[in-house]
Amino acid sequence: MFGWNNKDKPDPDSPNWERDLLQRLSMSALQEQRRARRWGIFFKLLIFSYLFLLLFMGLKGQELSKAQRVHSLTAVVDVHGLIADSTRTNADTVLEGVRNAFADARTRGIILRINSPGGSPVQSDYIFREIRRLAEQHPAIPVHAVIGDIGASGAYYIAAAAENIYVNPSSIVGSIGVLMNSFGFVDTLDKLGVERRLMTAGENKGILDPFLPMPEQQRAHLQGLLDGIHAEFIEAVRSGRGDRLADDPKIFSGLFWGGRESIELGLADGIGDVDFVAREVIGEETVVDFTPQPDLFRRFAERFGSAMATVFAQQIGLGQPNWR
Repeated sequence: MFGWNNKDKPDPDSPNWERDLLQRLSMSALQEQRRARRWGIFFKLLIFSYLFLLLFMGLKGQELSKAQRVHSLTAVVDVHGLIADSTRTNADTVLEGVRNAFADARTRGIILRINSPGGSPVQSDYIFREIRRLAEQHPAIPVHAVIGDIGASGAYYIAAAAENIYVNPSSIVGSIGVLMNSFGFVDTLDKLGVERRLMTAGENKGILDPFLPMPEQQRAHLQGLLDGIHAEFIEAVRSGRGDRLADDPKIFSGLFWGGRESIELGLADGIGDVDFVAREVIGEETVVDFTPQPDLFRRFAERFGSAMATVFAQQIGLGQPNWR
């Protein structure tokens, strides 16, 4: 069961060879126990992961079966977090959920569940325009927006596509504006004694270089760019909200407001959450989430693979667990 190299064997001529032998036997037994414990944890983790997967798939199947038995429903599509092409809240993902909701014969209404500070004006505009187009094709299926903690900037751009917007009294709503930010370090390199070498083909190619001063014509160009995007934003909000907007220029100044004040300004229509809108506005309190989700097996494989890698690293000595 236990073995040593020749150099590890106790010296029989040593006066303490019996004690050395017992110590080595004890250490070998302890190492064997640690090895057995590690493998035990590995197999327990493997079995637990397998059972968890079976349980999750069973519960998911029950949810799908329950949803399939529903004769009518309120569809919910989430708009959460930063809106950008590189995040899960992008036009493709959000619109996949919206299209699936419109295509489902049981859908009585759609709720955009929004909790986002905004993001890309391009992605927001894609979503806004497609929701308006789909709503025109399906006039019997209303689209409403429910803003949670925040529905600002690009997120409000998307909300403006809805027939009605509902908020919480503590929601942050608005921020109808566009920004571009950077830093200027024009004098920094001189103070450090560093020479800046920038070569461009095109006199304005280095327009946003933080180590160069910004000429007035470049500043004017950028301001015109922002003003143009802002005008598109304003037009979208006006087309979505119509006469409900108050005649107040500060609405489009980039400011944001709490839920109740946003109602007074015409940026929102009332106080309500998803359940309220489904029950009292749409008239169908059965809510089904149509938000596209990451692939189940991919998520499981990533987490399971990470756990297995940790255990494997411990087995080959890359980790030093504390076996107490």
